[in-house]
Amino acid sequence: MKVAYWPGCVSRGFTPELHGSMALVAEKLGIELVELDRANCCGAGVIAEHNQELADTLNARTFAMAQQTGLAMMNICSTCQGAQSECQERLDADSAYRNHINEVLSAEGLTYEKGISNKNFLWLLVEDYGLEKLSGLVVRPLSGLRVGPFYGCYVLRPTSRLGYDEHPERDTYLEKVITVLGAEPVEYEGARKCCGFPVITMNRETSLKQAGRHVGDAIDANADTLVTPCPLCHLNLDLQQPDAAKVVGRDLGLPILHLPQLVGLALGFEPKQLGMNKHVVRTGGVEEKLAGAVAA
Repeated sequence: MKVAYWPGCVSRGFTPELHGSMALVAEKLGIELVELDRANCCGAGVIAEHNQELADTLNARTFAMAQQTGLAMMNICSTCQGAQSECQERLDADSAYRNHINEVLSAEGLTYEKGISNKNFLWLLVEDYGLEKLSGLVVRPLSGLRVGPFYGCYVLRPTSRLGYDEHPERDTYLEKVITVLGAEPVEYEGARKCCGFPVITMNRETSLKQAGRHVGDAIDANADTLVTPCPLCHLNLDLQQPDAAKVVGRDLGLPILHLPQLVGLALGFEPKQLGMNKHVVRTGGVEEKLAGAVAA
């Protein structure tokens, strides 16, 4: 398998452990990543709120670069997935608007043609790579590890834009992957709710309250860790967790893993190789659980 790979801004800045673990996991899975290293921010948040046409132009530029490779596109950020899916919907629905955007792109010799395939790693792993094939590569089953899925908003809503007509089970893919890796998926209240990151600069207390409540719910459900396909969710649930604990008035301390890290553990990589030592909330409890499972 070979894909045009868009890692997004955050994985190469705030969460480099995600970028690094994705590279390791892709090689082990036999997925060749053709990185779109000149692509730009998806514009989610500030850019899109102030200038939607600019955001659409930025995403059309990335799409055009991906199309030049002749490959389907893959991302590792569900926020990028949501923003890019919204942009693609507008571009594909209106040829006049698409032509207008392409006039801007023509200065770089780029053109976006309607109909690019762009999937988050989670979707590609289940739909294109296949859970059976993934299962065959597991060398360290995550036995005894209780993992709470945390999807983030942008791969769940709106379903009409995100391919749920064709793939109605996309909101259960994390549980499927967790199970295939040998771990136990944990049901808890916040699994499919917003992490609070989109409002962190406007209302920090509300944002931290959301994050703290979700982490607390997972702890109450006896989760050992959460896993997310979104680095922005990771920032709010991991980086902000100490402050979130103060806002909700309880001890937290629950490790938050990126999806490629969880997959990488089952494929035999060591926690340090996957950058788990770079997290704010220490992942020692996860490592101890896995060490105990191997010893048993």
